[in-house]
Amino acid sequence: MSLLNMNVVSRLLLTVLLLASGPALAEKLPRLVLAGPSSSVSNPLIHMVESGALADLADQVEFVNWRDPDQLRLMALNGQADVLAMPVNVAANLYNRGAKLRLLNVSTWGLLWLVSRDPGLTRMTDLRGKEVTLPFRGDMPDILFALLAEREGLDLRKDLRLRYVATPIDAMQLLLTRRTDHALLAEPAISMALRKANSGALSLVAPELHRSIDLQQEWGRLLQREARIPQAGIALMASVKDNPTIAARIEEAYAASLQWCGEHAQDCGKLVASRLTMLSAEAVSDSLAVAQMHAVPAAEARAEVEYFFDQLLEKNPALIGGKLPAADFYAAPAVP
Repeated sequence: MSLLNMNVVSRLLLTVLLLASGPALAEKLPRLVLAGPSSSVSNPLIHMVESGALADLADQVEFVNWRDPDQLRLMALNGQADVLAMPVNVAANLYNRGAKLRLLNVSTWGLLWLVSRDPGLTRMTDLRGKEVTLPFRGDMPDILFALLAEREGLDLRKDLRLRYVATPIDAMQLLLTRRTDHALLAEPAISMALRKANSGALSLVAPELHRSIDLQQEWGRLLQREARIPQAGIALMASVKDNPTIAARIEEAYAASLQWCGEHAQDCGKLVASRLTMLSAEAVSDSLAVAQMHAVPAAEARAEVEYFFDQLLEKNPALIGGKLPAADFYAAPAVP
């Protein structure tokens, strides 16, 4: 079956399922904007738009890519999106500083690895004395890297040489051009780097790269917990956060689209790459086999999220706005 036909079938199935699951919207919205980064958390958002899964909610449904955390915060504060995929600590920080939002789900539980020219790296302590390139200084994944390194007993200033770049794609390019030996990346940038290093013209000059330290495994080992981290999810912004019908529809549509991507990796890759042109369809498809993606409602994920927040409060309270978010941060809007 062609990708177009599969999208049509998927759209019809989602519409029937979701219309049967809850009350109809009294009046369609003129426009509904979903926004996310160039990582796996955005795959379902793109499928939701392309499949027409939310066509009954709004006359126009669109996806917007945010490039870095600063743009994400501007979009959130300026009301430029209705649904925003974001790291959970950013959502908490915005909420604690007065932004009107609710965390709808946590869907990203494991996307982060060190990609390295050295195949022997397995633990954070193996990085002692080495330069590591990281994107998004002061944000995820830098926050997690620092937390785990310090848990391992590393002094970030004395034991490591940290090199910061603007985006994961920048870090990937430094790896491929031999200007750094180790970089912290998130899927699908990891899969893209490994493919580029091993195929095509670039493989003639690129170094041999390896998926080395698994930050999820290090989280489990160092904190004696399950090897998964509540890293990111989607948040409902002020325009829709108090509408229970819209909240339920988006939650169910996201879960259904996430499942579709998992079951149709090649088609999902093509779909995502058509919107996020810096990524390749093959890399997105590869990433689906390794990324830990599970759409867990925010209320159900609360205990794990708060444990993560407790670690951040101990390290730097400002990372989440100084305190744990109130229960309303996790609560679904009440049905009138």
